[in-house]
Amino acid sequence: MIIDNDILEKTCKDMIETILYCLTDATKGTIYRIGPMPKLQAVRITSGVRRQDSDHIQWGLPEVSDYNHPGKTWEQFRDRPGHVKEAMGWCVERQKSWTADDPDQDLRSVRKQLGGEVEDYHHMEPVLVRKKDLYGDRLESLKYPLDVDGNVIWKDLDYVVVAVVKIHFKNNRIRRGDPSTRIIKKLSRTLGTELLSHHIRETLSEAQKSLDKQRLQSCNVLAHELRNTLIKLGFIFSAVNAEISYLREQWEVELQRAFPNLESKREILNKLSGIILTGLPDIDGSGTLLKVSKELLAEQQDLSNLALMPQAGEKWIAGKILPRWQQLLSETSAWNERRAEIEQLLSKLERALWVGMDESLVHKVSHLPQELREKWPKLAYVDFNVEKADILTQILEFLEHPDLNIPHKVQSKKILTSLKALVEMIPEVEERANRIICSLKNGGHPPVE
Repeated sequence: MIIDNDILEKTCKDMIETILYCLTDATKGTIYRIGPMPKLQAVRITSGVRRQDSDHIQWGLPEVSDYNHPGKTWEQFRDRPGHVKEAMGWCVERQKSWTADDPDQDLRSVRKQLGGEVEDYHHMEPVLVRKKDLYGDRLESLKYPLDVDGNVIWKDLDYVVVAVVKIHFKNNRIRRGDPSTRIIKKLSRTLGTELLSHHIRETLSEAQKSLDKQRLQSCNVLAHELRNTLIKLGFIFSAVNAEISYLREQWEVELQRAFPNLESKREILNKLSGIILTGLPDIDGSGTLLKVSKELLAEQQDLSNLALMPQAGEKWIAGKILPRWQQLLSETSAWNERRAEIEQLLSKLERALWVGMDESLVHKVSHLPQELREKWPKLAYVDFNVEKADILTQILEFLEHPDLNIPHKVQSKKILTSLKALVEMIPEVEERANRIICSLKNGGHPPVE
């Protein structure tokens, strides 16, 4: 990624500071830069240590580390026979987090393997960026890293690892899958978005310099790069919709609180998954149906975890869930006795997708002020696009409401504020790019501003 070193360090410091402020049991944060492919140099960018009994953070790289500049290459920190296994290798190769919630049994503690010294409690999270957003039309020519057996990693995945976040905790204050790890994962996704944003801005700046130097000679290449950059900026709308989906998820939590007997999407999907599990022993070992059952379980779990727009949820059910249920019910008798129950649950599932927009329920959410319960579903069930840019202002005002109590409210506001600035920048960038492309295509000079 093309990012100025000062900007990169400041961005990393902001992220570490946010995590340490959000997680009171966190004591230290470090961020490592990973890249470029296929060398994947891992270099420690900055570390921040919380001073005891205060919110002051001390910055710097005081410790001796193999990951200080120039860092370690992929060939040095990947898993290799006869060498220590590193958590860094796990995070980078598998694009998964590593939690040391029992340092005595930490199989990837370098200190423990080399000297028997127990490391502290910590969590490491890879920062992922979508390959298409980062590389555009260069995807086909990428050279990927190899594992020790010569197998290509990441080629069939949608993401690449651009950084790794490591957060240290007080003793016994971190567990795999606990809220702290989920917060770190969410903030790491935000860091990926922010790094990509800086990368795009640097790319635009470099393109502008190239235009000044080789305006006529490189007009076709420049036009191509500008179009690619505009395509990459489309990730902003996905990021905004991801934040809106969080509002949608929290609204459905409020509905569940107001109507505890209301059967939610998650409850219905859990029942359907339970029914699948009860029938698996009666499939008679059919490999195809067993595979379909497992796929159905996975699709139902994914739908349960996602706060989709109702229309998107209906497409998910129609394309991924109903066809598999129909195949199971038609090709085996394992679930015949519960067919009516299954069909009833599937019908309820489709209705449950729309429950958040049911006005008859909205007015009865009595534990919320009227202003909140009227605005919340209107803002939460919006599919954001460039024509709806004004909705971001309304959402930011909504997040400032004193009676709105949702987790990570301040962080969501900070993310949306940053994204709003990028959204407002797109029309100007697109207009300028089109003028330049049109001028160069016609053999003239780009307009001077």
